[in-house]
Amino acid sequence: MKIEIWSDVACPWCFIGKRRFEKALEAFPHRQDVEVHWRSYQLDPSIPEHYDGTELSYLSERKGMAPEQVRGMFQHVTEQAAGEGLSYDFDSVVVANSFTAHRLIHLAAGSGKADEAKERLLSDHFEHGEDIGSHEYLRALGGELGLDTAAVEEIFTTDAYSDAVRADIAEARALGVSGVPFFVFERKYGVSGAQSSETFAQVLQDVWQESHPLLVPAAVAQGATDSGLNGEVCGPDGC
Repeated sequence: MKIEIWSDVACPWCFIGKRRFEKALEAFPHRQDVEVHWRSYQLDPSIPEHYDGTELSYLSERKGMAPEQVRGMFQHVTEQAAGEGLSYDFDSVVVANSFTAHRLIHLAAGSGKADEAKERLLSDHFEHGEDIGSHEYLRALGGELGLDTAAVEEIFTTDAYSDAVRADIAEARALGVSGVPFFVFERKYGVSGAQSSETFAQVLQDVWQESHPLLVPAAVAQGATDSGLNGEVCGPDGC
């Protein structure tokens, strides 16, 4: 089963959604047969590489939200994150453009480390106050992930993986994605938002059953047709 997840590393609900989905996937009996692909998305591509202000000032000034409304939103999201074992610290969040960070995730995907890169970027951004737009930070993260040093450096000196990020964003637009996280199962079903783990578990089961229906072997079906009999079974009323 292929699952694609569009999200932004500057999206607090994306980290919460990641945790809830992971909890459901961990309990899924066929998890070894699930392929998860991270897709890029930017909530605000217009953010400068470095924004001189806090997350509160960014949302209130650039998004036109009242400070009281922003603080209330921070409290609600922080409480929801805590329920998933996450420790959000919005006072320490560094507002930065996430485009280069998404390019690093694409690079990491080539080494099978996209999920590890995504996890670190989300955690460092929302829990540890790291600047996800800083070349110095991204360079260090690439080293910690064991990525090729020269390949990481190309992210800062060339357009490497820029087209891949833009393609993900364009594809999201074509699919009608207007908010993240957004989960696409088998290119057939879309699930929007940080749903509960129970909801994700049900979707996993439903999609799996649809793509792997139980079939009656031909020999058994032919035998039942020829004899007019079915094999003996036990039921609620006896055997």
